[in-house]
Amino acid sequence: MSDVKRLKDIACQIRRDILRMVTLAKSGHPGGSLSSTDVVTVLYFNKMKHDPKNWNRTGKGSDMFFLSCGHESPLLYSALARSGYFPVSELATFRKMGSRLQGHPATDTGLPGVFEASGSLGQGLSVAVGAALGKKIDGDPNKVYCLVGDGESQEGQIWEAAQFASHHKIDNLIAFTDWNGQQIDGTTEEVIGPDHLDQRWKAFGWNVVIAEDGNNVEEILSAIKLAEELQQKEPKPVMIMLKTVMGKGVDFMEGTCKWHGKAPKPEECEAALKQIPETLGDF
Repeated sequence: MSDVKRLKDIACQIRRDILRMVTLAKSGHPGGSLSSTDVVTVLYFNKMKHDPKNWNRTGKGSDMFFLSCGHESPLLYSALARSGYFPVSELATFRKMGSRLQGHPATDTGLPGVFEASGSLGQGLSVAVGAALGKKIDGDPNKVYCLVGDGESQEGQIWEAAQFASHHKIDNLIAFTDWNGQQIDGTTEEVIGPDHLDQRWKAFGWNVVIAEDGNNVEEILSAIKLAEELQQKEPKPVMIMLKTVMGKGVDFMEGTCKWHGKAPKPEECEAALKQIPETLGDF
């Protein structure tokens, strides 16, 4: 099996996990989780150097990932479970009282793989920048990765972090924007006007790579490779803009904000699951 085929199969299973988790919980955020599935799959199952069996919150000696858009927690939990951080069966406890799998990732539950709590939008990139700077100070050669949303990028703290990272030449950080054009109340253009996000990141001193199909595994791999090459040439953080489709993989969820924070009914989940192959076995 080719690595690309393996990644596509894993992404299919993660999408199934997301749908089943939010349906069982009757709560959650499937839309953005589905649009970001492919990049998180590539990171956890191809690019990142990480050891689930010896994980510790310091991140020393390993790559680190920060989910700034913390409402996409079912995506992160599935990726962590499928890569061996905790039993896959635990995904069935998502958003249940006393579960380690809270609605937004938290550290007080002791869930392996979660470096920092997230969910208050705009904060995750700051944490990722700090972690990357810490690695540079410690002489740790590993990378820090961070995923932010395009709606989240309306938060001012994102741009404070962007300016800091550029000024301090944080060249061990690669960030991603899930550029699906949708947020909780409508399209990003309806909410705040044309975003020009790629131009804004360039203006803040970052190198920018655009993946025209941010749900294509091969294109994501190529974009990361280009980002790494850029960082070898000049000391800058890189933002990879992923042009994704909200609700990717489920025809009635795609391209609309309606499924930002809405759980499918059981019959809707069944209809969605029929569109996505079961590749690794459901929890």
